[in-house]
Amino acid sequence: MTLPLAPRMSRIQASATAAAMARAAAARAEGRDVISLTTGEPDFDTPAHIQEAAIAAMRSGQTRYTAVDGTGELKDAIIAKFARENGLTFTHDEIIASTGAKQVIFNAILATISAGDEVIVPTPAWVSYPDIVKLAGGTPVLLPCGPETGFKPTAEAIAALITPATRAIMLNSPCNPTGAVLSGAELRAIGALLVDRPDILVIADDIYEHIRYTDEPFATFAATCPELAEQCLTVNGVSKAYAMTGWRLGYGAGPAPLIRAMRVLQSQSTTNPNTIAQAAAVAALNGPFDCVEQQRQAFHRRRDRLLQALGNCPGLTLYRPDGAFYLFIGISNALGGRYATEAAFVDALLEQENLAVVGGEGFGASPYIRLSFAASDSELEEAAARLNRFCADL
Repeated sequence: MTLPLAPRMSRIQASATAAAMARAAAARAEGRDVISLTTGEPDFDTPAHIQEAAIAAMRSGQTRYTAVDGTGELKDAIIAKFARENGLTFTHDEIIASTGAKQVIFNAILATISAGDEVIVPTPAWVSYPDIVKLAGGTPVLLPCGPETGFKPTAEAIAALITPATRAIMLNSPCNPTGAVLSGAELRAIGALLVDRPDILVIADDIYEHIRYTDEPFATFAATCPELAEQCLTVNGVSKAYAMTGWRLGYGAGPAPLIRAMRVLQSQSTTNPNTIAQAAAVAALNGPFDCVEQQRQAFHRRRDRLLQALGNCPGLTLYRPDGAFYLFIGISNALGGRYATEAAFVDALLEQENLAVVGGEGFGASPYIRLSFAASDSELEEAAARLNRFCADL
């Protein structure tokens, strides 16, 4: 093709998870019995009361444009959620609803990051964080976090990377892909680094807030470090907790000037998020919580069963996640013979056993694989059998 592309496109690559999903889909299209554990979405149906709210919204004519940053009713529900579940107080001008939590983060980065600015990204990390920073012209500063810290960033490690050019820090708890959960004490230690740096924004991605497996209360940065509330954006959504990934509805809460800038950006891209999805999100946030807890319990059971099923798998190093619905598995002991690289391992697993997973390289850590246990019990049982067989054959 002779049509030139913008130079910014050379800075990024396709999402590793999307690429893995596409490979699995292509294999299925060939008629193969593929089990895909690549997708970060609950396998449950959206709860019935949420679906009914969407249907009612359509029938009552709620199918037109809304305010760019969401309806007043949705903002009320978001504000009530933060007050009820996190002890945080916000006003309408401190809330934005977007087409997924990803757009909230995208808007925030574009609104605050310029060429030469640095964003600290603890890794392993969700695949889109670094590339969004690159699209904004900034530099992602990757902070490797290994098993020795439970895959969690420490205040000391972050402090070593803060420079005059630092403009933001990404925090994701529970974490995709590792399931690591930051405690209040760990967040306070990070917050102490920023008391004299009001120019640094903390983006707290809490999308997996309600998918946790310990009795420790959930800690979010803005509540744990209230003195830094003016430099924190709290990101959340309905996709993971309420099995609403395809509804594309996320939201953010933070200082009004930042939200205002994000609203301007959104007005020139997608405008308002899907009107019907907004009505459904109101029903989700204001409705009964038992559906969320039932799904959490199912994920908890699946996590434990999958860990048990893979406990004696040769070459794998397992880590018990405290949240989210992924196993992040070390494969260094499985390499060096038939398969020398993580990519070769992942490709062979799909070709030989029809099992699709995501390699750790896309998350900034290698050699690992990420398995989603947001799949049926029967699929997970068969997936474990295939992975055990594959590794035993090595």
